[in-house]
This record gives sequence, structure tokens and C-alpha cells, in this order.
Amino acid sequence: QVQLVESGGGLVQAGGSLRLSCAASGRAIGDLAMGWFLHTPGKEREFVASISRSNDRTYYADSVKGRFTISRDNHKDTMYLQMNSLKSEDTAVYYCAARESPEPTIFYAAPADFGSWGRGTQVTVSS
Repeated sequence: QVQLVESGGGLVQAGGSLRLSCAASGRAIGDLAMGWFLHTPGKEREFVASISRSNDRTYYADSVKGRFTISRDNHKDTMYLQMNSLKSEDTAVYYCAARESPEPTIFYAAPADFGSWGRGTQVTVSS
């Protein structure tokens, strides 16, 4: 079982940037598809971005396309989310997730697809 720990959240002004990291331990991430989700009070966990285990396929929620970039460094067992042009509506707790992937180019976008989760990191964007 992989353990995931997010970092990099914080308070930022609208228009600013943050880079979230998701460090994995317990197993290498090379055969895992991974993703980022967000949660705001009173709502279901929402998809943000995902990346296939081969690192060449990415998928984004419409709300973050062109502003956020997901990437991974399998040598460092770490996934990233570069967040640019942040808006107040991006305020949420961000979670990273991982799952075994039978094919190198498959990515997943539903919370139920993932079996391993971090504890989250708070991102607050002030307007």
C-alpha cells in the first residue's frame, strides 16, 4: 500500500501561483496512475487533474484547463500540481490519489477509481 503526503498549500492572492507536491512512500509510483482532487465544505470531492503512469497522458477539469499543470517524477516518487492564475473559487483542500494501473496510458477521473489518498493540503486564495 502506498502512503501519500501532500504539501505546498497555503494562502495566496488571486492571480498568484502555488505548486503542490505529493510524496509517495511504501512503494514506487512507476506503475501507479495518479490524480488530484479538491474538496470544499458541503460538496462532493471534485476531480482536478490526473496523469497516467507513463507520464504522457494528462486530463484536466474544465475549470482548471490552461491554469493548472499536473506532472510526476517517478525517480523521486513525487507528483506535482502547478497552479497558476489562481482564483478565489480554487479555495479548497486538495488531495492526491493513486491506484495501480494495468495499462501505461490510462488515466482516471473519479474518486471511486482511486484506492490510496493523502490527507490533503489547504489552498486558500484571497480576492
